Amino acid sequence: MAAIPDSDRVVAIIRETAELDILPRFQQLARHEVMEKNAGEIVTIADIEAEHRLTQALGALVPGSRVVGEEAVSLDPALLDTLRLGGPAWLVDPVDGTGNFAAGNPVFAVIVCYLLDGEALAGWIHDPISGDTAVAMQGQGAWFRGARLKSADPTELGSMIGSLNHSYFPPEQREEVRRRARHFRELASYRCAAHDYLSLARGEKHFSLYRRLWPWDHAAGVLMLSEAGGYTARLDGEPYQATGREPGLLSAGSRQIWDDVKSYLQAPPHSH
Repeated sequence: MAAIPDSDRVVAIIRETAELDILPRFQQLARHEVMEKNAGEIVTIADIEAEHRLTQALGALVPGSRVVGEEAVSLDPALLDTLRLGGPAWLVDPVDGTGNFAAGNPVFAVIVCYLLDGEALAGWIHDPISGDTAVAMQGQGAWFRGARLKSADPTELGSMIGSLNHSYFPPEQREEVRRRARHFRELASYRCAAHDYLSLARGEKHFSLYRRLWPWDHAAGVLMLSEAGGYTARLDGEPYQATGREPGLLSAGSRQIWDDVKSYLQAPPHSH
């Protein structure tokens, strides 16, 4: 089995970053510390400085590794393509849920994933507010607060809790999908992929459907859910790849839940 970096050291790096660069800014951001990086997308000084610290420390932890962070890619999109070169690499989302963070909403997190030749071997999701870190290691399970995580068991559609991005579907299908979505027990989006995946891995949610597939949002969470017993694949059935960007990623507490949600959402009209 390929070597995985010392998880305790990674957690210490993430925790220090949260304490130095993120938490002091929470609900304390000055107007000039919140900037628009793309239309409708903001970045804060906390994102920038936390990513810089994580990049330096994680890169030093595994000599020769590359670090691909969300904010670095926004400045140099070609950096994303370096993931296809193989070798050891880190994916970093310094503040996942930046919109929440900037609004003073405590639902945000730090996501780090370690890849080798494009394959996720370890993932960390750190909640700066609680100070807790969920850790997943390929073949070794997913752990949070000292307990092994277990995803949700199959249940009927009407009892399922999930999150659903309607914009994945073609415009002519969206109204039908919205109608069907009302059959689920509850649809709730945290506007934070980290907390979505954590709730899936803890068995609190049954499924999520994402349209946008930035690897720093998903690679660690997909591994964590898999190690907790869940299942993730694109809606066309293709497996998730950290180096891929194709839309339509369905994650579920089990393969059966995945199959049930997919068939329900994609069945021809009037068949349900």
